[in-house]
Amino acid sequence: MSAESTGASYASAGVDIEAGDRAVDLMKKWVAKATRPEVVGGLGGFAGLFDASALKRYERPLLASATDGVGTKVDIARKMGVYDTIGHDLVAMVVDDLVVCGAEPLFMTDYICVGKVHPERVAAIVKGIAEGCVLAGCALVGGETAEHPGLLGEDEFDVAGAGTGVVEADRVLGADRIRTGDAVIAMASSGLHSNGYSLVRHVLFDRAGLSLDQEVPELGRTLGEELLEPTKIYSLDCLALARTCDVHAFSHITGGGLANNLARVIPDGLHATVDRTTWAPGAIFDLVGRAGSVERLELEKTLNMGVGMIAVVPQESVDVALTTLADRGVDAWVAGEIVERGAHAEAVTLTGDYAG
Repeated sequence: MSAESTGASYASAGVDIEAGDRAVDLMKKWVAKATRPEVVGGLGGFAGLFDASALKRYERPLLASATDGVGTKVDIARKMGVYDTIGHDLVAMVVDDLVVCGAEPLFMTDYICVGKVHPERVAAIVKGIAEGCVLAGCALVGGETAEHPGLLGEDEFDVAGAGTGVVEADRVLGADRIRTGDAVIAMASSGLHSNGYSLVRHVLFDRAGLSLDQEVPELGRTLGEELLEPTKIYSLDCLALARTCDVHAFSHITGGGLANNLARVIPDGLHATVDRTTWAPGAIFDLVGRAGSVERLELEKTLNMGVGMIAVVPQESVDVALTTLADRGVDAWVAGEIVERGAHAEAVTLTGDYAG
């Protein structure tokens, strides 16, 4: 045999460079939409450039960074063949962690790992990421698409991202600002967001035997459509809230549920009481609980139960806060308050039964 017929190549190992190049060409128009005036250059460089002179307006700018993925929700997207929403989830998981300290998200980078590059599929994922960045007010300055044949199946993929934001040092939000009597304002989630899908998939598919294309009356759509509902992006809403009233802290309700995430911003000596009777979780939460006979405590420490973000504000700011959020189309309500913590008490207590 000739050397030409027996020699190995990158393509014979399963990596298609030409497909990768086509994916980049397809995604360019979407990345171009996710920009800010401070972005220098365009797609294709080895690194994304951001003009840091924009930070001169800060007295003492602190950079905030966060990184995350979307977990096993990607498996739902793969099975549904819908790839242009999962990017919203990725952006939300990153930028809404940044905004918790009061930071304005500036830019993101993404990492997409696939078993085989399908250019249109990769471009659809990037489209969703770019659209999410627009909703978050940040730029998508670069990323990486990696093809891993042999490690992932041809239709398998995963996504991750990292973001950077900035906040004035004396405007950093957190536990040290919280005081007795503060109100706990809850902001509604858009559904499951991007947490707890290992439990959700196990319960709904393995135990209950449901299918993605199954119409579920209480959901008003198919199960797959419900499970792919994008994570709500709160960053611009939170920043607007911080501009219009005195915000002491935010808490992004992700893995671990409401109590565990809110506890991360409650200082020693204080205690947050949250009243479940102030809201009714969406139908998907009840479905998961019933389908798997999942106890309420297990649901609450895994899923957001209808609350995606918390703001802690002084009582005198409550009316302005609720008006601001309502004007921005955010469903929000007073769900609790901050009180003195008793001996041996937990940082957060949920009381009552859910409304409805």
